[in-house]
Parts: sequence; C-alpha cells; structure tokens
Amino acid sequence: MELALQDLRSSESPNISAIARKYGVERSTLSRHFNRKSTTIEEQHENARLLNKQQESTVVEYIRRQCEYCLPPPPSLVAGF
Repeated sequence: MELALQDLRSSESPNISAIARKYGVERSTLSRHFNRKSTTIEEQHENARLLNKQQESTVVEYIRRQCEYCLPPPPSLVAGF
C-alpha cells in the first residue's frame, strides 16, 4: 500500500486504477488513502481522545499536587476516565 501511495504521489497525472493493479491493492482502498479519507490507527486514537495533550497534562499536574497534600482528586474530575 505504501509503495502504491508513493507511486501515486510522484506521478504527474496519477491513475489510481492502473497503480492499484500494478501493486495488487484494491482501487477503492488506494483511492481513500490517496485522498486522505482514511486515517492511520494513531490518528484514530488521537481523534478519539477525551482530552488533548495540554488538557491531559494539566489534569495530571493537578492530581499530583492534590496527592502531595494527601487530598484525593474530586470524583467529578476522574469520573470520565
């Protein structure tokens, strides 16, 4: 799949059907990937996150500070996790 995508990107006028046959991949799958309608597993996981990285680090830091004072985090903060 990666070789087919590289070949498509390097072509002046990409022919998805011909390249799909050449590399033995499904034309529809190659088309979706080429047109960025498919995402990688990593992108899917990132899109499914409840918090972005900044929000997550803020919550973690808050919980660490609470633990330093022997205070548990409020249940509403951790209820979604």
